Amino acid sequence: MKKAVIVLSGWLDSTVLLYKLIDEWYDVCAINFFYGQKHSKELKCAEHICKKMGVEYTLVDISFLKKLLNSALTKDDIDIPEWHYQADTMKMTVVPNRNMIFASIAVGYAQSIWATIVALGVHGGDHEIYPDCREDFMQKLNKAVEISDRHKVSLYYPLIHMDKSTIVNVWLHLWVDFAKTWTCYKWGEIPCGKCWSCMEREEAFKKNWMKDPLLASL
Repeated sequence: MKKAVIVLSGWLDSTVLLYKLIDEWYDVCAINFFYGQKHSKELKCAEHICKKMGVEYTLVDISFLKKLLNSALTKDDIDIPEWHYQADTMKMTVVPNRNMIFASIAVGYAQSIWATIVALGVHGGDHEIYPDCREDFMQKLNKAVEISDRHKVSLYYPLIHMDKSTIVNVWLHLWVDFAKTWTCYKWGEIPCGKCWSCMEREEAFKKNWMKDPLLASL
């Protein structure tokens, strides 16, 4: 059986990718990271999904990065910006080099357990504001990954050209448990509905003529 490591954040996109890997008959191990993010409720979502799907789940504490990486997602004295990504304030949600850090650790894990791919849920809706979510970044990082060890591992990012509404539409047939995914940048029992991540998620389900299962379950 093919073996894969997925960076599973607990957000909608990486959860869909987990279901896709299982549907493609991969033996999947999930890895997640607590890097001091405010919206850490996603960690519980990822753990829940893995238990439900029978997937081995590893949470890595790298919360020391909170002291090093300046972002509205990590710093208590910086408010989470609201509304649209076009606003300059949305640059405050960039966590410097986050995907390279996550991918580097996940690749080492994959090489250690003889997996062949590391799956990342980066997608077209991540916008140009996040440099480490762009396709050219992923392609160049993948070249380094493939020559980093005698056991070849490649990055797998099949959602790179899809926006969130397309992701929801394409994988509805996999019966993804969207009610157990998180997207909000803010900490709380319910999504704030004001940050752009919440707004983008709401729009994705509306375009598919659905109510967000997460909101319906509250």
